[in-house]
Amino acid sequence: MKASIIRIGNSQGLRIPKSILDQCGFEGEVELIVKDHDLIVRSTKTPRAGWDEAFKKMAENGDDELFETDSPISTRWDEEEWEWK
Repeated sequence: MKASIIRIGNSQGLRIPKSILDQCGFEGEVELIVKDHDLIVRSTKTPRAGWDEAFKKMAENGDDELFETDSPISTRWDEEEWEWK
């Protein structure tokens, strides 16, 4: 997709279509990086931010064990609908 550089006050900018913003998940602030004469627009939000600390806290509390049972849990669908073929 091509976009035109437009004047915005004393600066210049790009209009980014909503569909692209939605696909990238951009909201509010973004990071601009210039690399090898290319402009890279990257989200400032990091996926899974804080997960490491949350997992450490879970381990300290003993909440990080797998949920397993000796026998599988069956549902009504398993009992009434499932058929081996």
